[in-house]
Amino acid sequence: MNRAAMLTCLTLASALTACKPPPSDAVAARAMLSPSAAGPSQPLASPETTGAVWAQSKRPMRLVYGVSGQPVLVSLECLDAATPAARLRIARHAPADQGAGALLALIGNRMVARIAVDATEQGSRTIWQGEAAAALPSWDAFADPVDATITVPGAGLVRLNSSPLPVELVTACRGPQQPALPANRG
Repeated sequence: MNRAAMLTCLTLASALTACKPPPSDAVAARAMLSPSAAGPSQPLASPETTGAVWAQSKRPMRLVYGVSGQPVLVSLECLDAATPAARLRIARHAPADQGAGALLALIGNRMVARIAVDATEQGSRTIWQGEAAAALPSWDAFADPVDATITVPGAGLVRLNSSPLPVELVTACRGPQQPALPANRG
């Protein structure tokens, strides 16, 4: 490349960079995310689950968990049962801050499921809700013969008393042709 062409390229390059000023503290200050003035809600205490049971909801392929006569603590629902798109929707019926997201942990004796949940409007309330493929082996945490737990940051820990109903729902949702996917060993 000759000297004249090189000078032309350098001039054009410097003209292009002049269009964009270098970063400054003012730009960084505008780009920073400012926390909500109110901040996140106060964490909830873990609910008492003595006497809590899994029960069939009025809707088919949906279970609710809680103490009889008190508000539901957790729900589990199958969507698109026995198809390759089968998935389970899990909800922690506890107040969630508008626009919040978290990981719900379903912890059994042999399995741990981490399911992304979002603040989801349900009627006049906002609760934690998320979905994952029914074929995921982590749903087998419900199959443990001992009690399992569910926790969402700030929404307390819910002890799930042992019941065959959740694993029956997971199995029915997967369908006969769909065994659990292999566990992720990563």
